[in-house]
Amino acid sequence: MLQSKLFPKTKKEAPREAESVNHKYLVRGGFIDQLMAGGWTLLPLGWRVIQKINNIIREEMNAIGGQELLMPLRHPKSIWSETGRWDKAKDVMYQFKDQAGREYALSFTHEEIVMDLLRKNVVSHADLPVYLYHFSTKFRNELRTKSGILRGREFMMKDLYSAHSTEKDLMDYYERAKEAYSKIFQRLGFDFRVIEASGGVFTDKYTHEFQVISEGGEDTIYYCDSCGWGQNKEIFKGKKGDKCQKCKKGKIVESKSIEVGNIFPLGTWYAERMRVYYTDKEGKKKPIWFGSYGIGSTRVMGAWVEVSHDEKGIIWNKTIAPFEAHLLQIQNPKSKIQNLAREVYEKLGNAGIEVLWDDREVSAGEKFADADLIGIPVRLVISENTGAKIEWKERIKDNTELLSLGQIVNKLS
Repeated sequence: MLQSKLFPKTKKEAPREAESVNHKYLVRGGFIDQLMAGGWTLLPLGWRVIQKINNIIREEMNAIGGQELLMPLRHPKSIWSETGRWDKAKDVMYQFKDQAGREYALSFTHEEIVMDLLRKNVVSHADLPVYLYHFSTKFRNELRTKSGILRGREFMMKDLYSAHSTEKDLMDYYERAKEAYSKIFQRLGFDFRVIEASGGVFTDKYTHEFQVISEGGEDTIYYCDSCGWGQNKEIFKGKKGDKCQKCKKGKIVESKSIEVGNIFPLGTWYAERMRVYYTDKEGKKKPIWFGSYGIGSTRVMGAWVEVSHDEKGIIWNKTIAPFEAHLLQIQNPKSKIQNLAREVYEKLGNAGIEVLWDDREVSAGEKFADADLIGIPVRLVISENTGAKIEWKERIKDNTELLSLGQIVNKLS
């Protein structure tokens, strides 16, 4: 990608209303743009990051049997009324009427929609279990949007739903989903904890949240420094420094955090209200056991910036960076390094390496500042001072080294 063609350009100043780190750097770096409170455009750089996050999630969902589909975002009132959530969730749900007076809602989640699919297609125990997931936009009427892209009224989410013939099968899959989520956040590179949370009105079991440790987080969690057990502030009944109530050895640590995922064993609550049954081996009708599992892709991007940045800008890792390398050509009007830079760019591309080439006619200082702000893991500089070699610098390090093109291809590959 040529940086001269990249839309939009970076900004020198953060928006005046920006308080969180992700809001400041993602806007300045050209990753996102705010249309209105809680509504963000994913710009080309931001969309590249989201695609990489989603691909990791997709791989792990497929690995536990998930089948990807895409469900509507506009839902009829009738389906939400079956569970009573049309009224219960009125405060958070966007509800409206069309010209004929028919009432609809914009999706803030998809449990009812999946249950409708199940009752149309599941007849007997032989049709179960079913694992369905999709990536889609969610709409939630938050009272106060804040923290940049971490809390919006419109955001991207992956939600997985599982349907089972027995509680045991549901809870077995719940543990598989928990492990898959842990693998996702490990692959993304987060320092996170799996935290117990309340089941609310839907289950007497604990649900689980995946919390990224961050001083900029708005949640408070308590976890063991030895065994990894933890709970969120809403259900924790001790204090920091206490002995762990599970392993009896470690001490409880208090931390601020950002929730990036959650999983719920919902039992038969939805099936009973929506009359979603299957026939067991004895020919008896029984309600389907149901689970729900969510990850906010855009929230993951914001969380990464909150925990991985410095005073100059974002620090992406190779896993989710928009490009693997940032190529800068530094030249004066008399220099002839354009051809060398093009050769390096093309050879890296032919080797399957994603490169952003800063081919702009701007000062070296502006190029270096933008490279630090955008935060691609490796910066490659070609100038009269580097001769036939290329200067290699990693975003997380201060030192540089001169390498041949072959050495760079090997390191990036």
